[in-house]
Order: sequence, then structure tokens, then C-alpha cells
Amino acid sequence: MKKLTVNQIKEGTGGRLLNGNAFDTAENICTDSRIAQAGDVFFALIGELHDAHQYLPQVLESGCRCVVISDENAWKQAAEQSGEAGNVSAILVEDTTRALQELAAFYLGLLNLKKIAVTGSTGKTSTRDLTAYVCREKYKTQKNTGNLNNHIGVPLTILSFEEDTQVGVLEMGMDKPGEIDLLARIVKPDIGIITNIGLAHIENLGSQEGIFQAKMELTGYFDETNVLIAARDEEFLNRERIQGPYRLVLAGTDGKSDFIISHIEDFGADGIQFCLEHLGEMHRFRLPIPGRHNAFNAALAVAAGLELGITMEEAARGLAKAQLTDKRLTVRGKNGIKIIDDTYNASPDSMRAAIDVLMKTRGIRNIAVLGDMFELGETSLTQHELIGRYAAQQGVQLLVAIGRDAEQIARGAEKEGLEKSFYFERKEEFLEHMDSIIERGDVILVKGSRGMEMEKIVKKIMEQQE
Repeated sequence: MKKLTVNQIKEGTGGRLLNGNAFDTAENICTDSRIAQAGDVFFALIGELHDAHQYLPQVLESGCRCVVISDENAWKQAAEQSGEAGNVSAILVEDTTRALQELAAFYLGLLNLKKIAVTGSTGKTSTRDLTAYVCREKYKTQKNTGNLNNHIGVPLTILSFEEDTQVGVLEMGMDKPGEIDLLARIVKPDIGIITNIGLAHIENLGSQEGIFQAKMELTGYFDETNVLIAARDEEFLNRERIQGPYRLVLAGTDGKSDFIISHIEDFGADGIQFCLEHLGEMHRFRLPIPGRHNAFNAALAVAAGLELGITMEEAARGLAKAQLTDKRLTVRGKNGIKIIDDTYNASPDSMRAAIDVLMKTRGIRNIAVLGDMFELGETSLTQHELIGRYAAQQGVQLLVAIGRDAEQIARGAEKEGLEKSFYFERKEEFLEHMDSIIERGDVILVKGSRGMEMEKIVKKIMEQQE
């Protein structure tokens, strides 16, 4: 982070300096009292379960000398308890979370960089990563790490950007209306990317139309200087529906797109190859990450790169180096067993894409271990059954369904004629029987919604092979 003075922090948060020196500086933002240290600005956030004001004494004891608070009494008690009041700058705000967001917007105004925002029902983290690889071929580029894509994670990411950052790639997540609008207001992106409109979070948004409207909040602050890049589809992300005062760029497999994807070759766990045509020129790309769907994500990344003056050749070099964030189609192998770890999250679209990767990966048997998909509302049972049917249709040889609604996955597979399927309500039950199900030579896809903690299955399989 670029060093900020206490006065700048006060200005950026819209707060009032209660105590301290306006000319002191800070070089890091911290919201975790356990790691606060000298040089940090500690924001005492108030969440559903915890109020960080109660940890102010520990924060001051750690050497942190600048705090942003909304509870003046808690600050006074902590300062008195620590005996450090004279050495600490305290900024009082109405709401510490909102203050963090306002400071992020203020900080962006101090930097000279291009901002790319990525959202979508699925593929947004992969697209964020691929876009960063493309941009790094020419510019100093920073992005979110892990899953820091919400109303707290995006501001923290912004405030971690170094002063000489030239491109910031920011993934924006949401599960309710208005959340993308909040992030767009903070970031004011130059380029927006929408990967797709699927069924993720339909329980909270009511319909795919509701999901579409929520994702389009990304463009709420766009004008003629902005660019929206999207993966074209017939129902939602087409030129007629998403045209606006900004410039629109579409990627797809038909002649109606600005970037035309063709000749996708799927090498399973070894990645993909595809062609991309733009303005009459055809270029071939090799991507060392699995999944045909990543040709679309990569095309979006290339389109964003070209907007910044990156050539197709430079983009190809960047994509050839790509590695995705952990637990997203990560291939692990040990003692003759290969695991496709896609445990970060799950939706119907991403389930199908992961099954496709499984079926393109060589092994003696292809096994799908699939958990519940959350937030599908009243469509949940139907969508789980359809996934089971899809797995059977694609030729999965053995299916394991885990979770309450996942029973419908097993039923759907059985209806399509899959003879080998197992259902367990809890993953612990599967782990008890795992040794009798998994064999050397198997290729195993493990996937489910984040709350299912399917990564514990991956860990157990790997431990069993030691």
C-alpha cells in the first residue's frame, strides 16, 4: 500500500480525529486484531457475530498506532487500559465498514491505474486470474487473492495495491441485489467483464432475470468512456439486451460476436487449445488449465487485454503461464489415483463443466463425488436430479452423491441407467466406506458448494495414499 497520512485516512473515511498526530503515516490496513502490528491502520469492524472494538486493547498492545472506530467509549477504555493513548491516532466514524469502503475509493483516486471488474454466475475467479496473466505481459498488475470479492474483501484488495500498480483486476461477488452496485461505486471500473448468467444464488434473487439485473449493476457508473465485455448468449448477454452508453464487446462461438471462439480441443487435465478470431485475424491459444469452458473465460481476458493495448501474441504468452486459484479444477495425483479438486463452490453450470473435465481425463475409472449445491431455492431438487442425469449421460462410471439434496443426484443418475452409484447424507459416512469404493487407477472429481467442505474428502483421499 502507498503510505497514507492519518490526515488522508481521516479525509478518505470522512471521520473525525479524536486523538493523535495528523501527520503520522500508515502503510497497511488490518481488520484482524490477531495480526495487527506497528505501521497498520486497524479498522474495528462490526459483524453479525463479532464487534472488533472489544479487541482494541490487544491491538494497541501489539504496537498498532492508528485505529478507525465507531465506538468512542470502547476506544477510551482501551486507551486507558493500555496506557498508550498519547501515542495512538484514533479516527471516529459512523460505520467502520462503510469507512473502509470509502477509504478504498479515496485510495484508488490517488493511483494512476486501469481498473477491470469481473463478475458472473460462474467462472469469475478463473476469468479474473486469466485476465491478470494477460495484463502482466505488459503492465504491473494486481488482483484479489483467494475469495476477497465482497463488500469487505474488495476494499481490502484495493488498499493492498502498490503505488506503481498499472492495472487492477477486481473480482466482484454477490448473492443479493445491490451488492454489485456497491462495489461498482467504490471501484468505478474502466472495463467490466460479465462471464455468464446462471442459477447461482437464485434462492436470494428469485429468478435468472433477477440474477441478470443484479450482474448488470456493474454498468451503473459507466459512460461512453467505458467498455463492457461479456460472453454472448441468446437470452441475457446479447447485444440487444445489454447495449448501453458504453462500448460493448462480445465473445462467443457465432458470427455475432466480436471475438469468435472456435476449434476447441480438450486435453482433459492437461488443458485446452482453441482459436480466437478478431477483426479478421485468427490466433491459436494454448491454456494449461482444464475445461472447455475456460476457452470462453480466456477469450474475455484476451478482449480485456486488447482494450489496454496488449497484442494477441502477448496475451497468448500470458495465458500459457496461467495457473488457477486453488480448489478450482486443481489436479492432484498420488499412487495411481488422480483427483480433480473443484471444491471451492458449485452451481449447475460449474457442475456440468467439471464433469466434462472428468470425462476428458484419462484413467481406469471416472468417478464423480458430488455434494449439495446451495442457494438454488425451489429449483434445487430438479437441478440436482438434472446433474445426476448429466453425469450418467456423459459416461461417469461411478457416482457418489453426498448431502441432503444430493440424493436427487443419485436418483437422476439411476434414472439414466447408471448402475454404480452411492448416496450418503453426510461426508463422514462416505469417508467410512471410501476404501471399498476407490481403487488405484481412478480419476476422481470432488465438487460441491463451499458449505459442504468437500475439500476434506480430497485431503482424506490424499492421506490414504501416503
